Amino acid sequence: MSQTADSFKIAAVQAAPVFLEREATVDKACNLIEQVGRAGARLAVFPECFIPAYPVWCWFIPPAETHALRELYAELHENAVAVPGRTTECIGEAAAAAGVAVVIGVNERNAEASDGTLFNTLLFFGPDGTLLGKHRKLMPTGGERLVHGIGYGDSLRVHDMGVARVSGLICWENYMPLARQALWAQGPQIHAAPTWDRGEPWLSTLRHTGKESRCWVVGCCTALHRDDIPDRLEFKKRLPEAMEWVNPGLSQIVDPDGKVVAGPAEGEETVLYAEVDPRTLSGPRFQIDVAGHYARPDVFQLTVNRDARPMLTEVDREDTF
Repeated sequence: MSQTADSFKIAAVQAAPVFLEREATVDKACNLIEQVGRAGARLAVFPECFIPAYPVWCWFIPPAETHALRELYAELHENAVAVPGRTTECIGEAAAAAGVAVVIGVNERNAEASDGTLFNTLLFFGPDGTLLGKHRKLMPTGGERLVHGIGYGDSLRVHDMGVARVSGLICWENYMPLARQALWAQGPQIHAAPTWDRGEPWLSTLRHTGKESRCWVVGCCTALHRDDIPDRLEFKKRLPEAMEWVNPGLSQIVDPDGKVVAGPAEGEETVLYAEVDPRTLSGPRFQIDVAGHYARPDVFQLTVNRDARPMLTEVDREDTF
């Protein structure tokens, strides 16, 4: 990371996608990146599965209703993202034009294999637009298991994004202590926590994560109003009549002492900003550094399997017959 005496600004982008419309959602994301750049921020974090939408229907349609789930899956798949591809090019171009590092959630197709499975994926872009890496959610939660595949340990990486070293876990992955420690051991300074969750105890989880890691934590959620879901989608009729906000958002930014410095923002599309003093990227670890003097590797050891486990391995050999 380039050292500077100046503070810098980070952002949590609490927005709604153009539901199940990839190109329109990408355009919206690019416009928001430009907005964040004009505001002087150097890092922007977007919600979980922002492109083209979080599959919220998985909490309202029972698993036995196969036909309805197939129809929605087909539409989600059609609008999902190949990595790399044109969508990542567009996001990268927007990041470079704005000079903003970007962490953004997408529904990713497994283009390296069948192209039929979707992953809940986090993408990391540097301020020059380079796609630095991706992380596939290790364990989809509850109803998400009917939508997304499981990720592997190969993507538990921390990325130098120019402004700082940035890690990321998606939603309830942040409840996985070993996943957290696998990242803390790589020395992140800012932790992205895109989510669909909100309220307590999630907000307290973000505070704990900041205190434990001594990182700045950017918790970012979609603010989805029922009007954001097209009327043509049958599952919209299953939403409780009193449910105006399908998800009110409640994004927030937490400092390395676990203190909330921005948010939570409720029931609106907005951008939260926080000023980061570079000294806070190291100073709080004087008291506790869970991957340093507080780690006790003589007592505890953590092994991470980084094998990506490809679906097909081809071996060239001479015909011996």
